[in-house]
Amino acid sequence: MLVEKIRCPQVPDLPTASWTNGYRIGQEVVVSGMTGHPATRQAAERGEALGAYEQAMVVLKKLEALVTAAGGHKHNLIKTVVYLTDIADKDEVGRARRDFFGEHTPCSTLVGVKALVFPELRVEIDAWARLDVDLQLAQPLSTES
Repeated sequence: MLVEKIRCPQVPDLPTASWTNGYRIGQEVVVSGMTGHPATRQAAERGEALGAYEQAMVVLKKLEALVTAAGGHKHNLIKTVVYLTDIADKDEVGRARRDFFGEHTPCSTLVGVKALVFPELRVEIDAWARLDVDLQLAQPLSTES
């Protein structure tokens, strides 16, 4: 099976990182946890910290850029894990997901965590995508036999 490291100018791998942002493995795309950094750091330095909604949108756009670089689009994302430093932010992150995905949302897990790598971060999301699956085309599973 062909394994390719995703190269994405909008979300480059850091030269000093001990991880990669994502791999395409056949029709599957696996993406590392993404945060709003460095936009969150720059906003905090200006005294304009990004809220959970804004951070989630930055992260979702990074995920989209990585999946696009792998040959897909945002509706190929089938599963996300959302990490929040304040579980009260769940509604704002949910709003960001609805605004981003529309009615074609992937499966998701939501986890409250004590902290993320930088103090201004409130949201981290990792994801899986299938390039041969388009959630825009999903149909209800029939229960009739």
